[in-house]
Amino acid sequence: MCQSSEFGVQAIYRKPFGLCFLVSIWNATFNFRTCQTLVLVLTFFSYASYHATRKTTSIVKSVLDPKKAESGFIPWPIPNSIHLFYSQHWKPLQTSGWAPFNSPSGTEMLGVIDVAFLSVYSLGMFFAGHLGDRLNLRLLLTIGMVGTGFFTALFGVGYWLNVHSFYYYLLVQIFAGLFQSTGWPSVVAVVVKWFGKRKRGLIMGIWNAHTSVGNISGSLIASALLTYGWGWSFAVPGLLISAVGLTVFLFLPESPEAVGIDKNDALLMPSRTGNDEPLLEGKEEKIKDQAVGFIEAWGIPGVAPFAFCLFFSKLVAYTFLYWLPFYISHTGTR
Repeated sequence: MCQSSEFGVQAIYRKPFGLCFLVSIWNATFNFRTCQTLVLVLTFFSYASYHATRKTTSIVKSVLDPKKAESGFIPWPIPNSIHLFYSQHWKPLQTSGWAPFNSPSGTEMLGVIDVAFLSVYSLGMFFAGHLGDRLNLRLLLTIGMVGTGFFTALFGVGYWLNVHSFYYYLLVQIFAGLFQSTGWPSVVAVVVKWFGKRKRGLIMGIWNAHTSVGNISGSLIASALLTYGWGWSFAVPGLLISAVGLTVFLFLPESPEAVGIDKNDALLMPSRTGNDEPLLEGKEEKIKDQAVGFIEAWGIPGVAPFAFCLFFSKLVAYTFLYWLPFYISHTGTR
């Protein structure tokens, strides 16, 4: 799979080094189905790690800007020893806060940081989509994940360096949003290249669980590490997404051609039917060597309705994602 072939010299440099290493030590090749499974697993954990790092901010907000949330409500019974640890370590941290976010305008500052992050994230997706049409998707995804990990961890570094400048955290989140924008266009583009129409609803339904898995794991990791200092809630997820990014770089086959698999031969496999044709069948030859422009993309059937549906669903989702834990922690029991 890692030898020179009819796909040309350029394809050789697109083959993942990790797969080449496994082929050399196992003296075997990866078939089409194996590569499909590998693509699903790697892109699943890739985007899950994006959401895990994105979730940390909402968990740490109540520590940065505690205000007067003194309800003391704990939703499940805990042993006395753990309750004592909570009272001695976690509660003092919760009530002290972190300048400048524990000031009277701290909540507004956190809101500004969120707006900056999401604004850059949304604008960056436009450019990331264009880059994904022109560059190596495996490399683009790796750069995005490592960059996201770096700036997520850099936000947490402010805890150890005792940084209290609002603009430091603002700039870090702006760059984090920029690198976060590479995730969705890249993973979708890779999956589309490997899977056809047959059972795509089942496959995409299972694969799309990465968002929930990432949010849940990010919440658990960030909240578990808060007792050691809120900086760890950013540093550890940042290191994790960087590690996943390096794994993607070593093992993700971005397309069948990149690993020496002829897509036309794969289409002739007995298990495939007429409904298993590529998602872009009929338009593939037209767009093979050219990227789709912004205006042309809106002309594709279904793009506009899907975009507006996603807009309103994300409006609700990100409201809960970023502010629900903060709201609950600041709302006393009645």
